[in-house]
Amino acid sequence: MIPSHDGTPSPAQAVYAISVAAELAGIGVQTLRLYEQHGLLTPERSAGGTRRYSGDDLTRLHRITTLTGEGINLTAVARILELEDTVARLRAERDRLRAEPEQ
Repeated sequence: MIPSHDGTPSPAQAVYAISVAAELAGIGVQTLRLYEQHGLLTPERSAGGTRRYSGDDLTRLHRITTLTGEGINLTAVARILELEDTVARLRAERDRLRAEPEQ
């Protein structure tokens, strides 16, 4: 990935170590690992196996912490995220189809 013009990483670029991601999210490292175990997010891994989180991962992590803060259990959080991802994908597909010229 190419950094943005101001030198910051792009949202998809995995650059944050687990301790940094946890600190930025205001949660513990073990909680972050728990979320990963439940399939709520999947960080990239370095060649050595070290977890690396992106800005997009941090955005998703914020959504997870918001939902859990509202008392929603992790199974329900996983389903909500799955549905939100599906809606986003379908909207992107709809927009792409609308942008195509009619044949």
